[in-house]
Amino acid sequence: MDPLPTYDDRWQSSLHWQPTEAQHQEFQRLYVAILAANQQINLTRITTPEDFWEKHLWDSLQGVAPWLTEAQAPALKVVDIGTGGGFPGLPVALAFPHWAIALLDATRKKLAILEAACETLGLTNVSFLPQRAEQVAHQPVHREAFDLALLRAVGPVNTCAEYALPLLALGGQAVLYRGQWSAEEEAGLRAILPRLGGELREVRSQTTPLTQGVRHNVILAKVSRTPDKFPRLPGLPAKTPLV
Repeated sequence: MDPLPTYDDRWQSSLHWQPTEAQHQEFQRLYVAILAANQQINLTRITTPEDFWEKHLWDSLQGVAPWLTEAQAPALKVVDIGTGGGFPGLPVALAFPHWAIALLDATRKKLAILEAACETLGLTNVSFLPQRAEQVAHQPVHREAFDLALLRAVGPVNTCAEYALPLLALGGQAVLYRGQWSAEEEAGLRAILPRLGGELREVRSQTTPLTQGVRHNVILAKVSRTPDKFPRLPGLPAKTPLV
């Protein structure tokens, strides 16, 4: 297996941050662990060192770039909704060992594999929620309990908002990882956010450092309590997004 490239210059030029040598080694161990887990269950099709670096490590961390450059980033309680193969949650957990990261995914087998990988990596700041977001958000222990929600490759933007905002505490933020972004999407999102207690804080654009692709981070803020009826029953937010 080829080692991951370090790309210190690309980290620095794109995010104004670069991993320490210890973090480089942790990212390499994560790469090895994910490839090993991939033999048991399909976690990712992105397996070459360069692709893994850009599409999993870099892309996961560019969504939390504002915190990377803080001298003392606050300790946050974070939920990665629809984590899939553990992204963006696991790279974020390695970059911010003082953050508590909950990986949420309805596919229990994936989370069981990721839990074993975290034990191998010695990651102690990661927990696991093997349920649907619509169920977790109605559990008192989790509702409006998180400072930050991360959603990557989960579904339509209005669906993501309905998953995330009920889980956020007042003042919390959601980062929706998107590729392309349109004025129509933004208008549709702005129209439904007040019903969920949210507002659109900003849309950040970024260019991927190796393939020059387009990334957007849609940042939502929780500004008022989410009505108890949200999220709707499991399956409804994805099948019939709010309009």
